[in-house]
Amino acid sequence: MRSTVKMTALALLGATACWLAAPAMARSAPPLSRVEILKVLSPSCGLEDVSDGRERTQCDHNGPNIKVYVLEIGYGREPHVTLDGFEVDGTRSPVCEDGSSYVPCGNSGTTVGYVYVFDLADKQEGTFSFRNTSLNAPGNSLGAQIYIK
Repeated sequence: MRSTVKMTALALLGATACWLAAPAMARSAPPLSRVEILKVLSPSCGLEDVSDGRERTQCDHNGPNIKVYVLEIGYGREPHVTLDGFEVDGTRSPVCEDGSSYVPCGNSGTTVGYVYVFDLADKQEGTFSFRNTSLNAPGNSLGAQIYIK
């Protein structure tokens, strides 16, 4: 009888050890649900809010050092970003959800997407296009574009 109790205790101990050693299951990354061009910044016009989805800027931004801000909600692969078909480089920062708005994540929170900043360098005007495909199912692609004058 003593050996049965001992074996049961060892079995429970082994099962507990396996359960504790099992990796924690993380949530899967959410698919892309939104892509939006937020703002266009230039020395000649300052900051223009274009988040209403307009087809072209109202201000004449022509000139060097134009920056474009894009919001991406969900997780995408590598975005394809161009101005008149030429690739554009940029940086990205994670955003977290805070109630009904998106804020920079800082050192806490759960990342729900990214804000990208693209520097058009010496390019002065043209059609800016951003497109990305979800990292996971359903594999949808989303994009946005605007003509920057």
